[in-house]
Amino acid sequence: FQHYYITNNLRDRNMAEYLASIFGTEKDKVNCTFYFKIGACRHGETCTRIHNKPTFSQTIVLLSMYKSPAATAAVLDPAGLGVSQYSDTELQSHFDTFFEDVFVEVEDKYGEIDEMNVCDNLGDHLMGNVYIKFVKESSAKPCVEALNNRWYNGAPIKAELSPVTDFREACCRQYEMGECTRAGFCNFMHLKPISKDLRRKLYGRKMKEMRRSPSVMSDASSSAEKKKKKKKKKHKANHKLSGRLYM
Repeated sequence: FQHYYITNNLRDRNMAEYLASIFGTEKDKVNCTFYFKIGACRHGETCTRIHNKPTFSQTIVLLSMYKSPAATAAVLDPAGLGVSQYSDTELQSHFDTFFEDVFVEVEDKYGEIDEMNVCDNLGDHLMGNVYIKFVKESSAKPCVEALNNRWYNGAPIKAELSPVTDFREACCRQYEMGECTRAGFCNFMHLKPISKDLRRKLYGRKMKEMRRSPSVMSDASSSAEKKKKKKKKKHKANHKLSGRLYM
């Protein structure tokens, strides 16, 4: 009986380890690989596999929040027969304004942002999705709860926690190399880039703030340094005094 129990226990353990190793991969026939990797699935609620929605995460997604003029035009005119009324410069300016607006509002009110990305895909499940990964996990859930009671540009914000932790795994590598044949209807993320100037401005502002106002750590460090110098001076004074006594 003991041998039977040990054998079964080992078999169960091996099975648990195997299931854990294939979780979220193509070998996993139970959980949706796409939802696990990109936090979205083209089948939505009709998907035959399970969408494991996280109860905690560093990352949130604001569903279909960015309304790109170019994406809207592409959906309405898939053959591209019409002439775009926007120049590339105007489209970039439109996107940069949106990106800065959301980034600054979220970071100032809910916590420091590690990275923020916006999908440039045309598929319904990815189009206009805004992914925000916080530095601290504790910032994400309160942000989701707050944003679900807010509106942007005349529409309610739909926010939820996202399973995405590594955007390199969620992105289309062919798109990054300019070789994706599925264009905007690819099932992996096509991330829309912000201008270099805006990137420096947003991701560099925390460093500027730290340089302008000394942090608690630097205050503590300078305080410790002062104490050390004071102690050193006192030690020197005592040393001279003892020297005189012993001489």
